[in-house]
Amino acid sequence: MTEPRFSTRHLRVTRTARYYTLGGGGERVDEVWFALHGYRQAARRFARRFEVLDAPERIVVVPEALSRFYVDPSPGRHGPEHRVGASWMTREDRDNEIADYVAYLDALAGEVGATAASAARRRVVLGFSQGAHTASRWVVLGRTNVHELVLWGAGLATDLTREALAAGLDGSQVTFVRGARDRFRDRREEEAQDALLEELGVTFRVLVHPGEHEIAPEPLLDIAEA
Repeated sequence: MTEPRFSTRHLRVTRTARYYTLGGGGERVDEVWFALHGYRQAARRFARRFEVLDAPERIVVVPEALSRFYVDPSPGRHGPEHRVGASWMTREDRDNEIADYVAYLDALAGEVGATAASAARRRVVLGFSQGAHTASRWVVLGRTNVHELVLWGAGLATDLTREALAAGLDGSQVTFVRGARDRFRDRREEEAQDALLEELGVTFRVLVHPGEHEIAPEPLLDIAEA
């Protein structure tokens, strides 16, 4: 039997993205943070981790990834009692997934900048777990200028080239936040990325907290007060 010949095609569509904000409201907003959640997380719950940063001069923006799904393993029909999480991408059609979320986050930064933070003296992008890879791709491949890239519970996306990293991180500081008891840590990858940034002349620092694969308030405040 002859296999059918399928042609792969793509169509660009408009999506409605959801995001949450925390803080701001002051006469002047000096800081804007973008906090990107990890795999299976939802932006609203993730945003609660940043309540310690709530301040009138600082706005925290928490975007939600465009691909949502039920995270509870229950079979059959799902109802309001079942949790929903989101994912930034999978390996399927990955190049378009990356291009789509980079464009989405650039558009979000433009909207926030137009209303609250166009002249902010400090712009921070923080990515947690899967969101760390998303954050690094956005900062390197997007058009949004960032003062600090915080990669929490994961590192740089490994598909970013040396040339792209050197250009995209020029003028930015990278902060790695690692949990001492994080079971997902890859020490070899950490050492390789530290060495790579040193070779490229990118300013970076490493913060280690005693916890697991989680956002902890103490290092979060350390970064905010730096």
